[in-house]
Amino acid sequence: MVWFRRRYIVYILLILVALWWSMDMTDFQWRKLTQIGNIVDMVTTRFFPIEWSLFPRMAYHSLVTLAMAFLGTFLAILVALPLSFLAAKNTSGTVAMYGSVRGGLSALRSIPEIVFGLIFVSAFGLGPFAAVLAIILHNIGVLGKLISELIEAADNGPQEAMRSVGATKWTGHLFSILPQIWPNVLSQYFYRFEVAIRTSLILGFIGGGGIGQQLFNHFQSFYYTAVALDIVLIMILVIFVDFVGGRIRARVI
Repeated sequence: MVWFRRRYIVYILLILVALWWSMDMTDFQWRKLTQIGNIVDMVTTRFFPIEWSLFPRMAYHSLVTLAMAFLGTFLAILVALPLSFLAAKNTSGTVAMYGSVRGGLSALRSIPEIVFGLIFVSAFGLGPFAAVLAIILHNIGVLGKLISELIEAADNGPQEAMRSVGATKWTGHLFSILPQIWPNVLSQYFYRFEVAIRTSLILGFIGGGGIGQQLFNHFQSFYYTAVALDIVLIMILVIFVDFVGGRIRARVI
């Protein structure tokens, strides 16, 4: 019992040291939070009244962003779903296959979308196409890992039942594992869909199009009333995707 308590004291000390080191490295100072009134002053004096006259044009760019996020995430899950079976220990078949696919997914996941975006913008020019490719590649890595972990945690009972009736290996995987994990796969998909919307905004800063590019332009030109409209539309997009995703998950479950 004494050893148990000492171990947790050591853990707490390590966490405190890590916190102190992180705050020192990032120049984190609590007293700076007293200046938060500057943000309130900026929002109340510069963001209002919202520039509603730009709504039709900004609504169009919002739909471009929605299309970028949907296409990038949907195509990513189409690729990630079969790869995830190869990246799961219980379905990959061989150690070499497991290691190579898992490593490839890790490599894709380790490269941020903005890095992919910079490469694709240089190769294909400005516009949403480069942003969609960036979202696809990064999300293949993320969704592939998440789904492979769901596959590894799936119940073995249905798999054994499929094998007992003579089902082939991949037929057994498809009909015994996929129904178990499908609700969670949808949850992960819609979460990554929401993340892709926010990612599309960042990619807009480097010329990826959509409302993110408009937001960057408005900030650069100090057009804060238009920035307020952009923020409202972004919030609407995220809330809409969350609502639709919740309804679909409720029907599936």
